[in-house]
Amino acid sequence: MDIWKFYDITHREHVVCNPTSQRALARLVELLRLPRGSRVVDIACGKGEFLIRLAEAYDVRGTGIDISPHFVSAAEARLEARVPGAKITLTRMDGADFRPDRPHSLSLASCIGASWIFGGHAGTLDALVNLAEPGGWVIAGEPFWLREPPEEYLQAAGLAKDAFGSHASNAEAGERRGLDLVYTIASSKDDWDNYEGLQWYATAEHARAHPDDPDLPELVERVARNKAAYLRWGRDTVGWAIYVFRRGAGAGAGRAV
Repeated sequence: MDIWKFYDITHREHVVCNPTSQRALARLVELLRLPRGSRVVDIACGKGEFLIRLAEAYDVRGTGIDISPHFVSAAEARLEARVPGAKITLTRMDGADFRPDRPHSLSLASCIGASWIFGGHAGTLDALVNLAEPGGWVIAGEPFWLREPPEEYLQAAGLAKDAFGSHASNAEAGERRGLDLVYTIASSKDDWDNYEGLQWYATAEHARAHPDDPDLPELVERVARNKAAYLRWGRDTVGWAIYVFRRGAGAGAGRAV
């Protein structure tokens, strides 16, 4: 099954494609207080909700990058409906290939929930630091272990123990790069239940509406497997947070992992 078709179906009910509530996202946008016309990039922008809210609040000049054709299309439709004429460009590409006109030139650089693009949380922060201007915002969303992950869960989820760090180590990774951690948004179990549950709901709705979809057996089996792993282990094992850093003049000098 095409991976982007899978995510399109399972995230069809989502506005925010990670375990962050819309209320928490609104708080993040409020805290940023960007000057009007600021230049921003959101890598793995999903359906564009973060960028759209930045355009609504601050009239930013922005770029949204996502590799999914379905998400880029959804983001374009949402942007046109809510902020027609906004200075936002949405591009389908590998986020690792994005380059601004000049390094260190953006008021905000974010990658919320797709650190695999850069080989993990540390690599993501390195990439974002090179995009943000001194004093600019560096924002990363990343899971973390709430407890020692059971071996059964790692096997069921196809994860390695070193896939994630702790909440503290995620924060410290930025500080070692000269970034100032000024805020975190840690999701609750309710946020996780909503994120996971909407995937089950969307899959069930797709199965009812498209019983002849040749990918349906694989889709249903995969979602059922993920559901079982989440309910049995994941809900008590994996956390999620958005880390809000500000770049100092010397940021990027350190590269400790």
